[in-house]
Amino acid sequence: MNRYDVKSEVTDKFSLRGRVYSKIREDILSGVYKDNEELREVAIGEELGVSRTPVREAFRQLELEGLIQIIPNKGAYVTGITAKDVEDIYMMRSRLEGLAARWATEHITKEQLDEMEENIYLSEFHSSKGHFDQITNLDNRFHEILYEACNSKMLEHQLRDFHEYVQRGRKRTLAENKRCEASTREHKEIMEAIKAKDPDRAEQAANRHIVNAFENMMKNALKETYSN
Repeated sequence: MNRYDVKSEVTDKFSLRGRVYSKIREDILSGVYKDNEELREVAIGEELGVSRTPVREAFRQLELEGLIQIIPNKGAYVTGITAKDVEDIYMMRSRLEGLAARWATEHITKEQLDEMEENIYLSEFHSSKGHFDQITNLDNRFHEILYEACNSKMLEHQLRDFHEYVQRGRKRTLAENKRCEASTREHKEIMEAIKAKDPDRAEQAANRHIVNAFENMMKNALKETYSN
């Protein structure tokens, strides 16, 4: 997916403002811009080949989203995502991911279920080989299939948004072999519950999967803290 084509709930992704907003937002979330770094309208406008107006409009939306702070007569500064934000996102996402799995038991198509099974087969293969880039891509796609299968554009959009917020942390944790294998097993549990048309088990498995991912990420964060 082109980085300018990121979906946005609040603006048309094909409009000029939408493309500028999506680009700056993705750069904040991916770490291109650091916390407390000043964002300069003129420099960003020149980089993107646009006037200051769409940049200024994007700044307003990013401030509403909590990703930047605009200080009058001073400038716009990155606030980014705090540790508390990440925890909140994971806890909300665990509930919503469970709901998506529950609804998927009713609405998943044969094609989606076949792709989900193939995704897990490939994840097991690449996990055994230590191909972590492929595993990350497959992990992303598994969740996309789940979101599509829930048959709710509102829930799908919200979950995709949360998924995007935590990409950096997820990529690091999936590169750890034990978590990689556990994540694939958890995906398989979700799929089997959906296949069995068991909404309670599907919801519980999906909820637990996200909580486990968060707890593993926190363990890795502690390891990094004490190893530095």
